[in-house]
Amino acid sequence: MIHETAIIDPSAKIAKDVTIGPYSIIGPEVEIGNGCHIASHVVIQGPTKLGQNNQIYQFSSIGEIPQDKKYDGEATLLEIGDNNVIRESVTINRGTVQGGGVTKIGNDNWIMAYVHIAHDCIVGNENTFANNATLAGHVLIDDHVILGGFTLVSQFNAMASYSFSAMGSVISRNVPPYVLVSGHMAKPFGVNVEGLKRHQFSDKQIKNIRQAYKLTYRSGLKVEQASQAIQELQQEQTELSLYTDFLSKQQGGIIR
Repeated sequence: MIHETAIIDPSAKIAKDVTIGPYSIIGPEVEIGNGCHIASHVVIQGPTKLGQNNQIYQFSSIGEIPQDKKYDGEATLLEIGDNNVIRESVTINRGTVQGGGVTKIGNDNWIMAYVHIAHDCIVGNENTFANNATLAGHVLIDDHVILGGFTLVSQFNAMASYSFSAMGSVISRNVPPYVLVSGHMAKPFGVNVEGLKRHQFSDKQIKNIRQAYKLTYRSGLKVEQASQAIQELQQEQTELSLYTDFLSKQQGGIIR
């Protein structure tokens, strides 16, 4: 059902069972998939593609142009997958040509009120962003990451899978998998044990991850040396491959 006060551009492609609330605006080159619910006073600008069963709450701004002075009207894109919950007053911007042209949100993410996701961010699946979490441009969030309220992630940094930030964290370096960070500026505070338990990691797997963390942060080894030591362990401890892959690919340094 589309409310009579909603404004829908003729070029927008809206699946038949989508609901759009009062006073919402759906701009040109917007695609909205089956089962989506758009509340009142939402603005979606294109080019933007939404998958299926997304819920977008009131006063959110989705697919607006990037907040980047280099942007010059190019037809960049926002892609949002399936089953995402996007709460009140969330802002998600499209990409820039310089950053690859696309901002991308995966599936099953829980994005709470006042979150901002800037241009060229890539967000994976099953992440939770608490109120007022903010991603600067070009940030990578993998899968199963939790950002505490008012977390700030600066540009060109990554938070790898199963990592966790405490509320009010300011993150200016890459965060490896499984690591818990906190503070301004954020520092590592061990392994995200509770999160791993919720995702059915065994006690043995958690012990192995803790060993990798100690090699990285408490052994006095350089990152390259720690990564080599962990690689020697991962042949029998496959959960560590996620850790070593991240250390080998990351640029700009990890949080210390």
